[in-house]
Amino acid sequence: MSDKDYLYDLLLHDLAGPLAVVATTVNNLLGKSDRYGALNELQRVCLERIHRNTQKAQGLLQDMLEVARSEENIFCGSAFHPEEVVREALLESFESLDPQAREEFSGATSEGEWQNALARHGIAMVVSGRYVSEPFYHDRRKVLQIVRNLVSNALKYRSQRMRLSINGEQDLFIAVSNDGPGIPDKDREAVYKRFVRINSSNPKDAPGLGLGLFCIKALVERMKGDISLGSGEGFNTIFTVRIPSLQTGSDKED
Repeated sequence: MSDKDYLYDLLLHDLAGPLAVVATTVNNLLGKSDRYGALNELQRVCLERIHRNTQKAQGLLQDMLEVARSEENIFCGSAFHPEEVVREALLESFESLDPQAREEFSGATSEGEWQNALARHGIAMVVSGRYVSEPFYHDRRKVLQIVRNLVSNALKYRSQRMRLSINGEQDLFIAVSNDGPGIPDKDREAVYKRFVRINSSNPKDAPGLGLGLFCIKALVERMKGDISLGSGEGFNTIFTVRIPSLQTGSDKED
């Protein structure tokens, strides 16, 4: 067994079980007061913090699993609308970064309320091309992981604004941009390396493992796509991923 295989086994088996127990226990304490007793406000806040961070740890394990599966060319193809995936990625990102905003977006029951919530948080979303009305075919979970990591980074590093763009006629293009401090030219290749984090003066720069962009690049390349980093008017960092549709046949596995 290689060192990499051993690491995957450790992450996916030895850690997944205990995290699942923690998550289930916290959910029971939060949601079953008739069985476990009522919580005071401070207890609830502490348990909700445990719940959020347990979800983050489980998400990291899931990300590593998807990378491992992609290295074995295991893709579970399905038809889905990319805009729905982007919305889900926003909700999951706000879950850990700003739970109150997450509740605001979750409470949006109409398109108008959703757009108003986006505007209040300095987020613009533009959808054009074929996939406005037609579904895209690929591994939905892996596409969600890619978009979630891009969105989470943009929310953390932005100053005030971020922009999401979805378009494409054959290949799917998703661009996520923000008006944060940007990435120096000398660091533009390093950001994709495992466990590498670029020093930043941004006060919102939170600690992390430096795995997000590494996982994105690994997944996108296995999906026969690519990722690029640029900048544009009003936005200092723009990540764009291109993902070809997963066709039925030998490239598709369950």
